[in-house]
Amino acid sequence: MRPLRHVTSLLVFAVIAVLASMSPPASAAEDGEPAKAPLIFDARIVGDATRTRFVADMTAGIDVSVFTLSDPYRVIIDIPEVRFGLREDDGVEGRGLFTAFRYGQISPGKSRIVLDLAGPVAVDKAFVLKPEGNQPARLVVDVVGTTRDAFLAVERAYRDERRDEEAARRDPVAEAAPAIDSGKFTVILDPGHGGIDTGARGRSGSVEKVITLEFAELLKKDLEATGRYNVFLTRTDDRFVALGDRVSFARDHGADLFVSIHANSFRGHSIRGTIVYTLSDGASDAMASEIAASENQADALAGLDLAGENADEVRDILFDLTRRETRNFEMVFAQNLVTKLRGATTMFKVPHQKAGFKVLTAHDFPSAMIELGFVSNSEDEKLLLSDAWRGKVAGSVVDAVDAYFEKQFAQRGSQ
Repeated sequence: MRPLRHVTSLLVFAVIAVLASMSPPASAAEDGEPAKAPLIFDARIVGDATRTRFVADMTAGIDVSVFTLSDPYRVIIDIPEVRFGLREDDGVEGRGLFTAFRYGQISPGKSRIVLDLAGPVAVDKAFVLKPEGNQPARLVVDVVGTTRDAFLAVERAYRDERRDEEAARRDPVAEAAPAIDSGKFTVILDPGHGGIDTGARGRSGSVEKVITLEFAELLKKDLEATGRYNVFLTRTDDRFVALGDRVSFARDHGADLFVSIHANSFRGHSIRGTIVYTLSDGASDAMASEIAASENQADALAGLDLAGENADEVRDILFDLTRRETRNFEMVFAQNLVTKLRGATTMFKVPHQKAGFKVLTAHDFPSAMIELGFVSNSEDEKLLLSDAWRGKVAGSVVDAVDAYFEKQFAQRGSQ
């Protein structure tokens, strides 16, 4: 007997198929609108610790690319952009060789499913079945257990192949730098998470990646309204941006200041308040260390090849001197933020903390992170969704930015 949920998904597909048959074909779309992307409406894991299968039901067949990554062990499924109609709890619990899975957009026109593994596996089969009769299209990935050495050998072969492909298609013409008003300071706002990386989820269903983008958009508008700043966002929609790419974006746009925006989550539901973080090799306390470790997992959660990344910068005397000066500026800005934010919102008992956040590692411009509040706390979650509260807090951040640049404004005015 088929599980009730699977029977329900087939009924859903039947309804979708009927509705699709009543709609005009893609070529007949009005005003040249493209046809909607395929919908993945059900996903499940079956099997045991010897052989495990991932199945996703879809409204249409798609191309897939499957590869594996280690430390942590993951199976990555890259697909064209699709719509996901899965339940919120899908992917939370695993089975057999899969411990969990997540999904979302990874870049424009591209979606991704990341399957977490209990250990090293070999991908035995990966294919897509076209829809037929009352059966939907199906994406199927089968894995079996293997050794770590065998897993790493497959990963190395994939990495070498990808490196050759990237070298072959690399554009020798550098991308033009954005036009920037040289009479203004440049502030980069970094809405945390995005795409496949949802960030924290609130007790009432709020999602961190949505909260951070909406607040960043408001803050950008308020900063630009002063007429004193060029303001750029590291992402302007629901897409994933790697941590290193966020820093590179800021550098490419000539950042004078980098502000990363997040929303906290922690085990204790009573913990609440806004926190300002700056970079440090050591964390202020155990909670700061745990939150930094969680934020630094964003790239792994999105299925990036961490072993293949080499973000280390050349460390020399000039680098160290620049980094030291930058950290002094960060401290000044962080103190300004705490002072201004106190008048707008409830602050955490220790409002300025330090930890090793990867997104704050730039040595050539000051960076800070604002954790707006704890979505795990019901009172904070209500505030994070309040337009009035957002307006007050954004205004306080603008005041802190003004206070930070005040002396530099005076210097530029006297020149």
